[in-house]
Amino acid sequence: MRHLHALVVLVAALAATTPAVAAAACPPLLDHRFPRLQDGAPQSLCQFRGKVLLVVNTASFCGNTPQYEGLEALHEKYGPRGLVVVGFPSNDFGNQEPGSEAEIADFCRLTYGIRFPMMGKTDIAPPRTHPFFRALVARTGAAPRWNFHKYLIDRRGEAVRSFDSQTKPDHRDLVAAVEKALAAP
Repeated sequence: MRHLHALVVLVAALAATTPAVAAAACPPLLDHRFPRLQDGAPQSLCQFRGKVLLVVNTASFCGNTPQYEGLEALHEKYGPRGLVVVGFPSNDFGNQEPGSEAEIADFCRLTYGIRFPMMGKTDIAPPRTHPFFRALVARTGAAPRWNFHKYLIDRRGEAVRSFDSQTKPDHRDLVAAVEKALAAP
């Protein structure tokens, strides 16, 4: 009976610390929350820990908007291996994302069949740069200068590479970097 009591106490102690352990496992870079584009539900980037992330600031009325097609293709092709493309609509560059979040979500779904996660409109450029994007800029030294700038984050949430807006999703350098990140533990 004494052993059973000790086991119950041990299991209860482990259960009580599990949320803290899970929270501690989230890399600091990913410890940010955003509203989901489609419904405003809060989303933590910690849900993507252990995945390779391709973070992209997007806009619906930009010359680069057709990149959505290539981003969705990357998401489909490499998603089963652990790639998650995450879109962040922003109206910071040329006012090319003026619509409401519902309008943006409909545009992405109806025009490009986007299924990868999209967050709510986000401030990317100074002076109101979201802390997540400030951290990406600090790690890479490269700030987005236009829509469809890309950041590739490794599975540990540590190493980050930057790709400018003109680098299309199917560019050999970006694809090679994605494949290398997916191959790493």
